[in-house]
Amino acid sequence: MKIFLAFLVFVCPAFSPAQIAVKGETVHTMAGAPIRNGVVLIKGTTIERVGPESEVAVPAGYRIMTARVVTPGLVDAHTTVGLSGIYNVPHDQMQLEKSDPIQPHLRAMDAYNPREDLVAWVRTLGVTTINTGHGPGALMSGTTMIAKTAGETVHEALVRPDAMVAFTLGSSVSRNFKSPGTRAKGMAMLRQEFLKAQEYMKKMQARDPDKRPARDLALDMVAGILRGEITALITAQTAPEIMSALRLQKEFGFRMVLDGAAEAYLVPGEIKAAGVPVILHPTMVRTGDETKNASFTTAAKLRDAGIRFAIQSGYEGYVPKVRVVLFEAAVAAANGLSFEDALRSVTIDAARILGVEARVGSLERGKDADVVLFDGDPFEYTTRTCAVIINGAIVSETCR
Repeated sequence: MKIFLAFLVFVCPAFSPAQIAVKGETVHTMAGAPIRNGVVLIKGTTIERVGPESEVAVPAGYRIMTARVVTPGLVDAHTTVGLSGIYNVPHDQMQLEKSDPIQPHLRAMDAYNPREDLVAWVRTLGVTTINTGHGPGALMSGTTMIAKTAGETVHEALVRPDAMVAFTLGSSVSRNFKSPGTRAKGMAMLRQEFLKAQEYMKKMQARDPDKRPARDLALDMVAGILRGEITALITAQTAPEIMSALRLQKEFGFRMVLDGAAEAYLVPGEIKAAGVPVILHPTMVRTGDETKNASFTTAAKLRDAGIRFAIQSGYEGYVPKVRVVLFEAAVAAANGLSFEDALRSVTIDAARILGVEARVGSLERGKDADVVLFDGDPFEYTTRTCAVIINGAIVSETCR
């Protein structure tokens, strides 16, 4: 047996814990001030230690990787990558089921393809954690899931299977379905669904099993929202839609994240008062229809209003349908957002909104070893992403 184990270690180094020392001229931990000439020690799948090179000795046997700038793995707070495919043909477009406007029980994990080329693409640009799943376009389109951008199967990638239920308010719903045709009809349909779920919950609590209704997957999911077990991710771009979303949340008291929010700068006081975080549209979103009033400066205005926010890659109906949060945050940084706040919007602040900050979003001892190495300022156009580490494994080493 000892000879066999020795053989595995010799010919199969992947079975051994990773031991890596990442050295950076500047290390942005997102847990404090940037560290000049910093070191991130990685052992196995987690971060072992972070600090200045003068205080952190690199143990013998550790592979040393160097970079101008080191950051945590980027967190994309809302995307459809893995459901939206690179070819834009029916067999790789799984982000929206158009048979019914209300289908909250459709699971992202049943549609996600971890080997999709778009997953690999965003991974090489430093995106290591994603909140992905059913996209906007239906009143309730299905769930999202939180995953790493590494792994050969969905279970290897999975961080949280049912992260949020995706909702949409606005004209895009009317373009995809015969009903609802107006804003008022859409809100009435959603309120009716919540009322049905409340009644369903009461009946499911009957002492006599024979008096309980048959399981309903859709109502189970809405009931989970009402019980606070899952968050409602409501895409609302215009000010009227944003206000409708806030009224719905207040009426039924569920946990909500506002998504898109192109006209959030028109109602910052109302969003702030509701205590609702925002996953903002991509900074460079195409302006038209519901996003015609989108602005490069909205991220900075949310920061000034004291509203928690993250920047997303989102979904848009053209090839390849996926943006990169690194570039979106860079443009926000060029339009009023500080470097620190822009980086936070795609690292620790995104992780906090998603509820996974204990694992990702910053470089701290005990957290997942998700690290990105750049050859310059991450938000500079000419800078390249030169290495990406996920869960302690080097998944990319080509400068892009």
